[in-house]
Amino acid sequence: MKQNVISPGQWLVTTLILAISLGAYGCADTASVSEDVAAPLSNLTVTPGTLQPGFLANTTNYVVNAPTSATSVTVTAVPKDNTAIVTIDGFVTSQRSVTLGAPGSTTTILIVVETLNGLETTYTVTVTRLLSSDNNLSALTVTPGFLAPTFTSSTLDYTVNVATHVTSVTVSATKSDPNAVISGDVPSQGQATIQLDGPGSSKVISVIITAPNGDSKTYRITVNRAAPSSNNNLSALSVTPGSLDPTFAANTPNYTVNVTTTVTSVNISATKADADAVMSGDLTAGAGIATGQATIPLDGPGTSKVVSITLTAPSGASRTYTVTVNRAAPSSDNNLSALSVTPGSLDPAFTANTLSYTVNVETTVTSVDASATKTDADAVMSGDVTAGTGIATGQATIPLDGPGTSKVVSITVTAPSGASKTYAITVNRAAPSSDTNLSALTVTGGPLVPDFSSNTTTYTLDVPFSVDSVTVSATKSDSNAVMSGDVTAGTGVPAGQATFPLILLFPRTVLITVTAPNGDSKIYSVTITRAFF
Repeated sequence: MKQNVISPGQWLVTTLILAISLGAYGCADTASVSEDVAAPLSNLTVTPGTLQPGFLANTTNYVVNAPTSATSVTVTAVPKDNTAIVTIDGFVTSQRSVTLGAPGSTTTILIVVETLNGLETTYTVTVTRLLSSDNNLSALTVTPGFLAPTFTSSTLDYTVNVATHVTSVTVSATKSDPNAVISGDVPSQGQATIQLDGPGSSKVISVIITAPNGDSKTYRITVNRAAPSSNNNLSALSVTPGSLDPTFAANTPNYTVNVTTTVTSVNISATKADADAVMSGDLTAGAGIATGQATIPLDGPGTSKVVSITLTAPSGASRTYTVTVNRAAPSSDNNLSALSVTPGSLDPAFTANTLSYTVNVETTVTSVDASATKTDADAVMSGDVTAGTGIATGQATIPLDGPGTSKVVSITVTAPSGASKTYAITVNRAAPSSDTNLSALTVTGGPLVPDFSSNTTTYTLDVPFSVDSVTVSATKSDSNAVMSGDVTAGTGVPAGQATFPLILLFPRTVLITVTAPNGDSKIYSVTITRAFF
């Protein structure tokens, strides 16, 4: 066996290295340094990890701290003599993957180097798989509410603002490392319901995360419970029928509504700006109910009713809104807005303030239709034309008396207040006509002598021998007269006509009697003579 000779300089280097190693790692068994080893390595590595102390061929004991995530390490051992045989944990190999135990456990790995001439050296590596130092949360929520700022694992302090009526919150925390431990106000399962103090107070919730290696971190959530609201406003107010005066505004407490005399009740709706306020008075709505409604009966016509609505905020501050509903006095409007008679026309033309009218109709008219419209539909129309409350127009057919008579049509309008007014229409039916005249008289074959005039009753006519007949046509001045005699036309027929044969030497006289509707009569005569040759 060859003897190794160590020079004084080598002794000095060896002594310094040993001193440094002992100073850094103590005198424990974690490192063993020999003056020389029989079968040295030229290099030794463990991945992942770092040898402690750093590799030296004559240092045979090492410690390696592997990260908690490492389930195995790769050991690589290079002998100084490349003919030497290396075994790692009993396997002949210069590189091997060694499985580690659970985090916190220690695994001892033996590396044996044996030369061909029988020299042997054992290196020992103790690998400790470190416990996790992850003390982070991966998620954090508060219900109800929102974290401010938004959650990140590196941010430890948060604020959550909740409404005054919130009495508790639920905190949920999720560990980044499932082997870490949650403590503090939230238990290890990661969720807790935290009771809050009174309105206007703050509550600090602590969530402590302890990593498997014992490192801890505290997340803090300050929950601010709002003070009781002092909002005692309405956000909406309406009255039906009617409209508020002035228009609704939250800061305007007093309103007026005018309704007609026929309105006996109103519907009022009021909405709270803060649903947790309490509405009382003529309209009610408890905490949590946004809107109150009520039907308010009114007193008699001409009276006022004050509707009171009080809003009490959660803080206790109150405000009262009032709505004064004025029911109109009964109307005194007893006018007509329209009046007409058919057939006929009013004289003078209709105006509401003119009470007396005349209508002239022909003698043949036996009835008239009268129509009257009230200005106030709630007035009452009576007399010859009627229309009750709420009916605007009345109509009636009025029979007339005999020809030459007058008929007074009376229409009384009584206002809701009781005041009345009477309109009168005198319908004059014309007397029977005394017109016994003809308006036209003609004979074929020649002109009358003298020329026709309604006041001339006697005429002659000479016709030539060649004319052996004539046609006489007569038209009444009044078509309702009666034409009789040789030419006839009854009542309503305006004209009559007849043809007469002529005889030589014998003149022919045609007689036409016109009897007027009143019985008067007049006779027209036409004597017609045919020439002998």
